[in-house]
Amino acid sequence: MNLSLLDKIDSIANDAVAKQAAPGCVVLVLKDGKIAFEKAYGYYTYEKQEPMRTDAVFDMASVTKICATTLSVMKLYDEGKIDLNKTLGDYLPFVRGTNKASLLISKILLHQAGLVAYIPFYKETIDAEGKPIPGIYQTTESDSFSVQVAKDFFVANAWQDSIRQKILRSPLGPQDKYVYSDNDFIFLGKIVEEVTGMGLDKYVQKTFYKPMGLTSIGFKPLQFVPEKLVVPTEAETKFRTQLLRGYVHDPGSAMMGGVAGHAGLFSNAYDIGALMQMLMNGGTFNGYRYLQQSTVEMFTKYQSDISRRGFGFDKPEKDNATRKEAYPTASASAATFGHTGFTGTSTWADPASNMVFVFLSNRVNPSGSNTLGNMNVRPKIHETIYQSMQSTK
Repeated sequence: MNLSLLDKIDSIANDAVAKQAAPGCVVLVLKDGKIAFEKAYGYYTYEKQEPMRTDAVFDMASVTKICATTLSVMKLYDEGKIDLNKTLGDYLPFVRGTNKASLLISKILLHQAGLVAYIPFYKETIDAEGKPIPGIYQTTESDSFSVQVAKDFFVANAWQDSIRQKILRSPLGPQDKYVYSDNDFIFLGKIVEEVTGMGLDKYVQKTFYKPMGLTSIGFKPLQFVPEKLVVPTEAETKFRTQLLRGYVHDPGSAMMGGVAGHAGLFSNAYDIGALMQMLMNGGTFNGYRYLQQSTVEMFTKYQSDISRRGFGFDKPEKDNATRKEAYPTASASAATFGHTGFTGTSTWADPASNMVFVFLSNRVNPSGSNTLGNMNVRPKIHETIYQSMQSTK
């Protein structure tokens, strides 16, 4: 890699921080299985009291979908415990007898099952001013309020059934239409739990994170890393009305206690990079096989005629060469796979160039702005990495 060209990352990242696209960010590049670039920029917040650090732990948002849920589904597929041609009803007793029972697992992985994109569960639990309705939440944990939503904030256990019923009663759209949906991955997380008899967080920890030696990745991060390593996300003015630090930003995942198939994972850049490297290695890491190569290849390649998706994974647009705005960037090969997260995170692996890119930020701090997306910060840095490789050929 041309390291002087990689220096351009500094100017892109520093410009993003200066223009308040995010208070800070971490960039990690792996090339041929080695760290080629690792750097932190800015601060945890705009108060500039805590400088950003390369081992900072971020709310990964929808990167959870690949680095927890899809990984788990892949392992269970490997073991013959999940069949992509079976249905939700085959695995989840609570959906039987509903119009969700016949939805194919393969269609759910592709976001083509007809499920609605998003259900704002929390909106029925707050008043017109955005304050929590008394009786639904309390500030201390108890037997009937054991689901923690934020700091000193617990929701009534009965709401878990309410959330489930809201998903089951949600309208069902046409099959084979691409609608990116959190509900797809909420269901997939439930399947992992039903099949394994373990929480999604426990299963992925036992199967991947712990044996791989990854210590900064997992759900409910304050249980395993010091708070000073966890980057704050949004200062919510509605619903939880606090600065979220170590508690999941996504309100749906929060109402499920911070563990869900679509959001809830926290990690530093290194641990995300290690998982992506394992996948790019065809399922092996440090001499140990975690997944079959054929499974990795199947899940990470294009699997839809109507979208750019693989099974669980996001991929480049198929017509990138002719698009005005390429996704995730112009030089990404068709073999590339990864995902982005609402909080300002993303990771992409490109087997064609044996390169992994991880970008972590807390762009939603303090108030959820999307300057990061408008400035195309992630694609610009990603493209710079490709340019640094091409200039050495």
